[in-house]
Amino acid sequence: MIYIKDLMSGLDIFKALSSDIRIQILELLAKHQSLNLNDLAGKLNLSNGAITMHVKKLEESGLIEINTSVGKHGIQKLCYLNEDKLMIELRKSDVENLYEVEIQVGHYSNYQASPTCGLATKDSIIGDFDDPRYFADPQRIDSEIIWLSEGFLEYRVPNYLKSNQTFREIQFSMELGSEAPGYCDNYPSDIYFYVNGIEIGSWTSPGDFGDARGAINPDWWPPHLNQYGMLKLIRINREGSFIDGCRISDVTIDQIDLDYKSELTLRIAVTDNPVNKRGLTIYGKSFGNYAQGLLVRVLYDVHVD
Repeated sequence: MIYIKDLMSGLDIFKALSSDIRIQILELLAKHQSLNLNDLAGKLNLSNGAITMHVKKLEESGLIEINTSVGKHGIQKLCYLNEDKLMIELRKSDVENLYEVEIQVGHYSNYQASPTCGLATKDSIIGDFDDPRYFADPQRIDSEIIWLSEGFLEYRVPNYLKSNQTFREIQFSMELGSEAPGYCDNYPSDIYFYVNGIEIGSWTSPGDFGDARGAINPDWWPPHLNQYGMLKLIRINREGSFIDGCRISDVTIDQIDLDYKSELTLRIAVTDNPVNKRGLTIYGKSFGNYAQGLLVRVLYDVHVD
């Protein structure tokens, strides 16, 4: 999912979507998953020069990704959709009544992991594959990708509210996927989310993706392993709990019973409950398609006596 927090930051995307031809290119890529420039030109009855110009605009906006591969007739450029959802926040929140923090994916405060499992920094694997003991290694705080077949990762979120302030909404943004040995694009996994121990809902990851190389993966990361996930946005407010705008439960921010003294934790888990228990992978700044860790935004109200 591409998430636009404010209209001005989305100008490049809006300009890219202002062309009927570029909209048709996106529709073709959504239907066929990937097409080379000749395919697109033929389907749209355009010259290669014209299609190249439109594709460049889409790539610059981040809507599509282009990879070079060797085909039967030499080198070709394959085009893919970068994401399958676009979310735009039209009503900008009062910037004075929110704070944001980014937590590295290796900065978990508690964990449980079962093989297949492992961690890696941007430079190397930590310890050995499928050995949960390395989840306690001091170097784990530098992890930029973490995977496990069963268990959880729990993160402590700083609570900066003052005594005259109350929580209105909490947002979590992260890149997630399933966990298969190697990778498997069709590998659904039910991933659950808990705030302060309260289950707020779940999301089913479609797979552990490896059909294309992650856009920001380090060069040493092997091609036979998972490459990228999907960017998810979780919101808990006074109306309920949502992921990418879709309700996942009726649990509200008030039911979590937070105040300025509260500890705040997020747990991401694969438990014994799900129908699809196929693990989870979380991607940090140096892996996957998005250069971010766990992003947290807290919106709050201020009360004047």
